[in-house]
Amino acid sequence: MKVLVLNAGSSSLKYRLFDAGREIGSGVIERIGEQGGVKDHMEALKIAQDRMGADGVLSSFDSLDAVGHRVVHGGEKFTQPAVVDDELIDVLKKLVPLAPLHNPANIEGILTMRKIAPKIPQVAVFDTAFHQSMPKESFLYAIPLELYDRYAIRRYGFHGTSHSYVCKEAAKLLGRPPESLNLITLHLGNGASACAVESGRSIDTSMGFTPLEGLVMGTRCGDIDPQIPLFLNGKGVDAEEVLNRRSGLKGLCGHNDMREVLKLADEGFADAKTALSIYTRRIRKYIGAYAALLGRVDAVVFTAGIGEKSPKVRELSCRGLEGFGIELDSTKNSTGEVEISIESGPVKIFVIKTDEELEIARQTEALLSDARL
Repeated sequence: MKVLVLNAGSSSLKYRLFDAGREIGSGVIERIGEQGGVKDHMEALKIAQDRMGADGVLSSFDSLDAVGHRVVHGGEKFTQPAVVDDELIDVLKKLVPLAPLHNPANIEGILTMRKIAPKIPQVAVFDTAFHQSMPKESFLYAIPLELYDRYAIRRYGFHGTSHSYVCKEAAKLLGRPPESLNLITLHLGNGASACAVESGRSIDTSMGFTPLEGLVMGTRCGDIDPQIPLFLNGKGVDAEEVLNRRSGLKGLCGHNDMREVLKLADEGFADAKTALSIYTRRIRKYIGAYAALLGRVDAVVFTAGIGEKSPKVRELSCRGLEGFGIELDSTKNSTGEVEISIESGPVKIFVIKTDEELEIARQTEALLSDARL
């Protein structure tokens, strides 16, 4: 099956083309709607089609078997990938207040592709779907239930497509079915989240109602006292701007790129060393909490840009966790092996490169194949 995966942002379009699960084309178009860039997503998609045509991998969008879309927020409605129809689009529009920075662009990508290739099946794959298995005691906040009923205020979790992908890859490495495993997965990029996976299903995750909760991130604060934004707003400070865009690593040491933070920390800059300590301490805190929830942990998985590429962050994140059976082999960690736990350790530690687009392609193909049976 030939599947085109689209990740439509407000000013960018990322695309990857898969044929029978193998990537045969990819690209990024940026500055959509900006001066000097392309006019809109329609023009961006036509450019993508021309590029793939010139590469000889796709004659036209009409020759596709399916299109899979990354959609950030599916609310409570979508617990699995779903075929795009008018009803789905209406629901996504209603969910815009829950993901105002992402869902509008995701919807635009879907609507534009429907215009270009109306006969090609399209599938929406949701970042929130993997976490819809969380029990009430995990997803409910301790606020009046009427606010949940009226405004759908609850913990949703994000990065679900990445967590789902690395769970399956960890299962392959362990030679066991995913449903037999308890895992702690750590998606560490500019945005970061942890997930507790019990018997192959998400039972808790660090991000909540929005992607602001949880781990320390590049520019996002993660967990803080909920009175702080109210206090800041009372002082005339835009709390949403501060906590989303000026906090995290950037707020602590002036840089949101972990590579720069590590460099400055190695050079002895106190603020960078403090930022790194806070960042990894929060990760250890979540690993410990999730180990307590799960009872038995088969593996800890590091993924995404920082998780995959920073031995130092992995080392600091695992330091002191020997009591949980989590012990890192420093040589394996520094030489870039996939399994970096000590040989005799009861809990495996893996570094697995995530591939959200491949997971979207797989889920798209699986959904449409099942629908045809």
